[in-house]
Amino acid sequence: MILNKKVAQIFYEIAQLLDLLGDNPFRVRAYERAAMRIESLPEDLEEYVLQDRLEELPGIGKDLAEKIKEIYRTGTLAQYEELKAKLPPGLLEMMNIPGLGPKKVKVIYDKLGISSIDELETAARAGKLRSLPGFGPKTEENILKGIEFLRRSKGRSPLGKVLPLAYEVRDYIAGFKGVKRVDVVGSIRRFKETVHDVDILVVADNPAKVMDHFVRYPEVEEVLARGEKKSSVIISGLQMDLRVFDEDSYGAAMLYFTGSKEHNIKLRQICIDKGLKLNEYGLFKGEKMVAGRSEEEVYDCLGMDWIPPEIREDQGEVELALAHDLPELIEVEDVCGDLHMHTTYSDGVDEIEAMVKKALEKGYKYIAITDHSPSLAVAKGMTREKVKAQREEIRRLQRLYPRVRILAGMEVDILADGSLDCDEDILKELDVVIVAVHSRFKMDREEMTERIVRAISHPEVNILAHPTGRLLGEREAYEVDMERIMEAAKKKGVALELNSSPFRLDLNADHCRMAKEMGVKVCINTDAHSHQQLDYIFFGVGTARRGWLSREDVINAWDPDRLLAFLRKS
Repeated sequence: MILNKKVAQIFYEIAQLLDLLGDNPFRVRAYERAAMRIESLPEDLEEYVLQDRLEELPGIGKDLAEKIKEIYRTGTLAQYEELKAKLPPGLLEMMNIPGLGPKKVKVIYDKLGISSIDELETAARAGKLRSLPGFGPKTEENILKGIEFLRRSKGRSPLGKVLPLAYEVRDYIAGFKGVKRVDVVGSIRRFKETVHDVDILVVADNPAKVMDHFVRYPEVEEVLARGEKKSSVIISGLQMDLRVFDEDSYGAAMLYFTGSKEHNIKLRQICIDKGLKLNEYGLFKGEKMVAGRSEEEVYDCLGMDWIPPEIREDQGEVELALAHDLPELIEVEDVCGDLHMHTTYSDGVDEIEAMVKKALEKGYKYIAITDHSPSLAVAKGMTREKVKAQREEIRRLQRLYPRVRILAGMEVDILADGSLDCDEDILKELDVVIVAVHSRFKMDREEMTERIVRAISHPEVNILAHPTGRLLGEREAYEVDMERIMEAAKKKGVALELNSSPFRLDLNADHCRMAKEMGVKVCINTDAHSHQQLDYIFFGVGTARRGWLSREDVINAWDPDRLLAFLRKS
């Protein structure tokens, strides 16, 4: 899937460059939508090129198809290189600063000639930005906070970026002759939201040949080490380590390299108390190995149940495993539907029917179509006329696809004062009302909390979407009192969304556990903007498991009748 990633990256950067140059916003959006489609394409784009089938892909016309072919042939695009030549490269990096969009970057560059993050930081600290049009002391302060956040995030990548790449490398190794088993471990296996590096374990007949195969992976940028038992490479800027173990030790190695460090320390203390020793090669009584072939075997020898990787953080899981009282965590198969998705009625790239077909493919019992409310102009929000047309289309599709219940909903913007961006009569007609903050992220903690509490207190509201507004590696969560939000949600019968977009994962795992402890229900949604993104549910469920959620805690793991009763607040 190398071509998919390359084309998506180039198209995203073309959109940014066009935006910086003040190009037509519709052209900018066309590249963003094409990048989004290709990024979420489950098939290898190269096959479409080789079979001359690119124009079969939704949204890919003759012009974009030719550009994709050019990238395939040359590794780049002449238009892309020409656009880059018009602007200093540092401007694209500046756009990664949270809250600093193309318009502000252009003003900074045009007025002050600043073209790098270091220059920007120096100017902000010297108070040179506040006099620019549309800027002020608060803007300067936010830019400095954004730079600090960006630097703090460096070295860690969102799970959604790393996991697919790690799985591609795993599958590449698994296909090599003599490989008996291969697994991705470390923080990816524990489903941490950001990842520093990738650890892979393997059992193989000929370790040396496997190591040769690994370092020859097509996307390897640098070989850091090549050994008989361990090799390290850089792929897409990430360090990946491959280690070989014997079958008798593989379970102990899985346990050791999955972590967390705190969990492993707790296990080793239990071993010491029992006169045992545990390391990556096995569980030992003196010199004799007593367990190690599987994780289950090791845990069993310690008198414990096997602990799911997602909760191995020394947060009470060891004690519950010793008492044989671990919770039954939610599984992907438990999810019965998705209640947050966008279509061509707002900023989605697929029509409703494509979303319905994908839902059927996933075995869902229900979905909700929740396009944006009117004020979110950038997302082409729903007018009254669009609402009427969408309802008619949903009724038509419901007759065609009776096996999945299609609910009519809307993602309604929470305005600055906490009121909702939708007329009351429309709200009353909707099956699902999701509310979300999409603006004014810099409100202070008390103002933002009051804003959200007022919104979710509206009698028609069912779900609070992406409750903290964060974007991993791009935007920090806004200041808000989550305990007060949860208290209000419980009182009003509102669920909090766990947004499964791998670049949000909002709620985070800690907030999921807080919701469980406070008796607040959660809804695991994808916020899909294409039918392929409905598969993001995998990331949401992984985060829910890290937050100790069970099927009972998640409203879209319920049967349709129970869900509808919750939505009606009956």
